[in-house]
Amino acid sequence: MMSVTGEIAAFVTGQSYADLPPKAIEHAEMLISSTIASASLGSTIESSRIIRALELERGGKAEATLWFGAAEKLPVAAAARVNAMMSDAAASDDSDLRNIVHAGTIACATSLAVAEKTGASGQDVLAAIVLGYEMAGRMNGAMLGGGLQKKGFHGCIVAAFAGAVAAGRLMNLTQPQMARAIALIATSMGGLHAAANTSVAREYHAGLAAMLGVNAAQAAGMGFLAEERILEIEGGFLEVYGNKPDVAQVTGDFGDRWSILTDMGIKLVPGGHSSHAIAEAAANAARAGDIAPDEVETITISRPGFKALTGPQYPTDLIGVAHSPAYFAAAGVADRDFSWAHAFEDKINDPAIRGLLGKVRVGDPPTGNLERYKSGAIVTIRTRDGRNHSSTVYAPRGAAILGIDWADVEAKYRALAPFAKFSGKNLDASMKVIRNFREVKKVSELVGLLR
Repeated sequence: MMSVTGEIAAFVTGQSYADLPPKAIEHAEMLISSTIASASLGSTIESSRIIRALELERGGKAEATLWFGAAEKLPVAAAARVNAMMSDAAASDDSDLRNIVHAGTIACATSLAVAEKTGASGQDVLAAIVLGYEMAGRMNGAMLGGGLQKKGFHGCIVAAFAGAVAAGRLMNLTQPQMARAIALIATSMGGLHAAANTSVAREYHAGLAAMLGVNAAQAAGMGFLAEERILEIEGGFLEVYGNKPDVAQVTGDFGDRWSILTDMGIKLVPGGHSSHAIAEAAANAARAGDIAPDEVETITISRPGFKALTGPQYPTDLIGVAHSPAYFAAAGVADRDFSWAHAFEDKINDPAIRGLLGKVRVGDPPTGNLERYKSGAIVTIRTRDGRNHSSTVYAPRGAAILGIDWADVEAKYRALAPFAKFSGKNLDASMKVIRNFREVKKVSELVGLLR
């Protein structure tokens, strides 16, 4: 009987670009745009600068480019680490909306780094992203219902599968080699959810997930052996990290369902994706009721499984904001909107927003239409004169299931890319290449513009 890693490997090595849904390919192009946009902002953040400096000090063979600035070249694994970390640091990338795993950043940073070394085409890269995202999504699906974060582990543990599979595709691993790469990444990654919630360990995890994905694929390609039944055996990955793990979620219906089409969401505003629908619903309710901040008595959040406010209620920096549902609710009501500006100090310290933070409450979770919630929420504003206005948002803007508009993706790129200080017309030129990435002959056509 074939192992689970063997079944996965047979699928991901057997798919061609032409086998993949056109919409999945388009979403992969959008993920490239999103990842680079987020990395542009992330390049200004100290945590990513530290790891960039560390990897430059270590040096090594010039194989793949560190995006932006001097565009130095380092070994593939190091470049993937730095670029993924920049994207994750800004908390503005993408998520699996079922439980907020950032697999797109890992798939994109890894694919672009490996492809730069191997000379792969745009179509090769897009196929690697789709298939890497798919495997991370399937592993994530097996963790739902009490596993992974509820056991204290960070989502990078499944996001790392995107890196290993994407890298393995672009290295042209055979089916047995790919199975070993998957087995190796299953036993490579660590990460504690609590550390990521309160510190920049979050982006440190992302960098490791990309780097270790490359390492696993490289080692497997050179003949390194591993326990190929590590996913399903007693004491293996699914049992340790999951809760009554469902192996069928990993291997069932290959080719019939795609996580990049059903579960993926691109962030169109900053911060934790699980709170984006809260901000949308809060803004909707405030606009519908024409409610001014000084009229608000309470702001109540209701969503499946949400029993108490998480994160800081009074955040003071991006890390706090990213994990504060209260901030998203208060900002949505105060400004009747939520945008990239809300990641910065002026908005974080805005008296109108801070005056509402203490009024945010948690209500009883909804009981109907539960299957429709993809990080969705209901927000109800009660005013001092007794009026109530509610809004329900089942999934945030940018969710694949709602349809993603290139206009929104490009607007994000143009909002965040300037933080990387592109030279001349490189910003416009890079966006044009991304929009037609499937026509790219070599990724240097894009990477050469990221400076």
